[in-house]
Amino acid sequence: MGGAGGRALRLFPFAFGKRSGLRAPRLGGAAPAPGSRCPAGWRREAGGGRREAGGRRGARGARTAQRWDFSAREESGAGARPRRGSADSGAAGAGGGGGGEAAGTQEAGESRSRPASMGRLAPRPLLLALLWLAVCRGRVVRVPTGSLVRVVGTELVIPCNVSDYDGPSEQNFDWSFSSSGSSFVELASTWEAGFAAQLYRERLQRGEIVLRRTANDAVELHIKNVQPSDEGHYKCSTPSTDATVQGNYEDTVQVKVLADALRVGAAAPPAPGLSLRLGEPFELRCAASTASPLHTHLALLWELQRGAARRSVLALTHEGRFRPGPGYEQRYRAGDVRLDTVGGDGYRLAVARALASDQGSYRCVVSEWIGEQGSWQEIQEKAVEVATVLIQPTVLRAAVARSVSVAEGKELDLTCNITTDRVDDVRPEVTWYFGRSPDSTLTGSPVLARLDRDSLVHSSPHVALSHVDARSYHLLVRDVSKENSGYYFCHVALWAPGHNRSWYKVAEARSAPASVDVTWLEPDYQVYLNASKVPEFSDDLTELECRIVDMKSSEASVRFTVSWYYRVNRRSDDVVASELLAVMSGDWTLKYGDRSKQRAQDGDFIFSKEHTDTFSFRIQRTTEEDRGNYYCVVSAWTRQRNDSWVKSKDVFSKPVTIFWASEDSVLVVKARQPKPFFAAGNTFEMTCKVSSKNIKSPRYSVLITAEKPVGDLSSPNETKYIISLDQDSVVKLENWTDASRVDGVVLEKVQEDEFRYRMYQTQVSDAGLYRCMVTAWSPVRGSLWREAATSLSNPIEIDFQTAGPIFNASVHSDTPSVIRGDLIRLFCIITVEGAALDPDDMAFDVSWFAVHSFGLDKAPVLLSSLDRKGIVTTAERDQKSELSLERVSVLEFLLQVHSSEDQDFGNYYCSVTPWVKSPTGSWQKEAEIYSKPIFVTVKMDVLNAFKYPLLIGVGLSTVIGLLSCLIGYCSSHWCCKKEVQETRRERRRLMSMEMD
Repeated sequence: MGGAGGRALRLFPFAFGKRSGLRAPRLGGAAPAPGSRCPAGWRREAGGGRREAGGRRGARGARTAQRWDFSAREESGAGARPRRGSADSGAAGAGGGGGGEAAGTQEAGESRSRPASMGRLAPRPLLLALLWLAVCRGRVVRVPTGSLVRVVGTELVIPCNVSDYDGPSEQNFDWSFSSSGSSFVELASTWEAGFAAQLYRERLQRGEIVLRRTANDAVELHIKNVQPSDEGHYKCSTPSTDATVQGNYEDTVQVKVLADALRVGAAAPPAPGLSLRLGEPFELRCAASTASPLHTHLALLWELQRGAARRSVLALTHEGRFRPGPGYEQRYRAGDVRLDTVGGDGYRLAVARALASDQGSYRCVVSEWIGEQGSWQEIQEKAVEVATVLIQPTVLRAAVARSVSVAEGKELDLTCNITTDRVDDVRPEVTWYFGRSPDSTLTGSPVLARLDRDSLVHSSPHVALSHVDARSYHLLVRDVSKENSGYYFCHVALWAPGHNRSWYKVAEARSAPASVDVTWLEPDYQVYLNASKVPEFSDDLTELECRIVDMKSSEASVRFTVSWYYRVNRRSDDVVASELLAVMSGDWTLKYGDRSKQRAQDGDFIFSKEHTDTFSFRIQRTTEEDRGNYYCVVSAWTRQRNDSWVKSKDVFSKPVTIFWASEDSVLVVKARQPKPFFAAGNTFEMTCKVSSKNIKSPRYSVLITAEKPVGDLSSPNETKYIISLDQDSVVKLENWTDASRVDGVVLEKVQEDEFRYRMYQTQVSDAGLYRCMVTAWSPVRGSLWREAATSLSNPIEIDFQTAGPIFNASVHSDTPSVIRGDLIRLFCIITVEGAALDPDDMAFDVSWFAVHSFGLDKAPVLLSSLDRKGIVTTAERDQKSELSLERVSVLEFLLQVHSSEDQDFGNYYCSVTPWVKSPTGSWQKEAEIYSKPIFVTVKMDVLNAFKYPLLIGVGLSTVIGLLSCLIGYCSSHWCCKKEVQETRRERRRLMSMEMD
């Protein structure tokens, strides 16, 4: 490859699919248009077109000559049809060499029977044949169009494929070669190993000629190290596997072999290395020329190799266009990377400023192209190593003093010294940064001052940046304060001028951080915490005062704030974390902790500043959870230049313990009855004496309760609230429902700890156990009260010993089981045992209840009631049935349920409250009595339930049946009647046999 390295070229079928469907006949065959199909009457009788497995090699090299024969055939309704015959070269239809469907005897017979002039192709049938070939469809074999041009020593690759064929998917291919294009010599085959001629077998064995299958219908012919003797015509043919032979079975391409006339080399002997600095320009040259007899074009490409990776820098295509490589587009447009021609064969790569990415080995790659029929072929490529470029980094260092101490209010002066090896026209850019830690980054650190490459300073009013000499830059910070303590470092960047007045960065460096400590006088003071008010009980007031004492200096630029903390008392030595109650910032903003936030919003915790040196903390209502240690922290804040405040010192006070002995509150109530025996109608009196312990300033509220028997079968004793008196001595009737004795109960406060209850005109129904329920209250925040304890006194019993009558109640019904809609009659019968009473001296309150379930598991429902004055009250119900309640006799009451429903079933019972007239003329209410329940069932009347549905069904079925009969009769009489006309039949007598 001329010492410069060559590249094997491979031709891909780029022209496939662009060729015309109709080609000039080659060896008797014509290329059909893709997608067409030949008529069924056109057959190709292939004497050599179809090869069998064992009969082909008898006539190697003798390809079948094909012809078209248009002879007239006598067929019904058809004219002359063309028929394609075949004859072997030298002998028509020879036995072993044909291997196909030879037309031996039949063809000879037909040739003798037709005139000699029929052996030629008539002009009109030939035109018809060409017309049919233009639209027919069949096998198509393709090789590259035009001629292929290769250079001696390169590799030749010729692809061949077949399409529109029948038979198996994998097709076989035969390659032949002819130097003149007339007689072809077998070259290679995919079907038979011994297909090649003796001339090419050695090259096949050495691997110089290789036939590679790329698909079932495509192969490639590879010829390595092409020589001038390989110039000629190459033919690709395929054996037929089609049921009907049609299309073309071979295609030919011409190959031209040129001498190696391309010369590529470096313009100067390659140097071992070109050492440059960042930003410096460099040039590389390459010489390339060609002496090819054909009109060829050269393309040149500059490549950069770094390690195993190669990248394209800039290329000049064979069409004369410049094409920058990936990553070089911007530099090419800016003019930093150029490709120029020098003389007749020189090519120069010029880089205006070198970057770190430009380091590596550069080589010049030249390719030779030839154009034919509007397309381009790369026929040769060579490369040469030009130079190796080494980019030396720019030395740049920045240094600042490591540790500096300055007094508060003074000036801070720092110097950044720069060291570099660049002496050309470079401009520095210096930036000062400040950070709280030595490992601060540039992005997270604030910028103090910056001097750009145009010597413009950007800084704040308190910071100045000056340029002392060529390599020193001073930072001056005026009136430093504590917030200026930290780490300072400078960042330096060197900029060099570039193309078109642009600038590019050649180096940058950062100095080590300089530690700056600003010393100042801290305010000297002490903190003392005192408990001005200490609680003795829960809910007492607690007040703490935090005072600043022994303050040595009081400057106007210093202010004090306080923080309050709470810590739980622990007897053990366990460390307990403190909880923040409140903290005050430098701008007097007060923030609450989680423990005190809600109580501070409720006004229970109050934080205040009484004087400039005193802070107070008040707990309006101290609870047991507030017991513990309290301490305060006083912080000193210093004013800064920007009028902000920075905390400078914290001083802790000694803790103060808030604690009191917690004992359980004790409340004792004793009840007594001054008159133990009394009769009905007298006054009942009960006094309650209260004593308490461990309760601060107690006040008492009293509630009188009465425990009476309910009288229900399953209910326990019921406790009722009668009257109450609160801690402010306000009396209230609770559940006293006797309207006739509204003023019959009195509760009064005799002493601070003694209460008296009176009940006038007692009745028998007042019997029961009476108690005093006392609640002790402690004052909270003056007018508010907190419940401290509650206690219940011993019971005082009211029991009337009388020999009066005994009343009983029972329920009776003549109809416990009824049909739905019938009347339910229930009698509540009262019986009197003991002394006989006048009916005028007795009265009753009667109420009826029902439990609509099979058991007594549901709550009873009040149905109706009749009081002793004869007033009837009926409850609202969802049922449609109606109720009536009446007094039948002195001791009988009747409940009637009219038009009963299914929901009226269940247990029914009555409650009776007797009223007896005393000898004094007053009515005494007796205890309420209840009867035993009676179960009532409501049944459904089956006959009445189905009577109307049956009558309706029978009526409807009768009407539908009659209607269907009427419709059938009418349709058969009028709609479907047909008149049948009978033909009159003649009556003829049979003729006797004798007359016949």
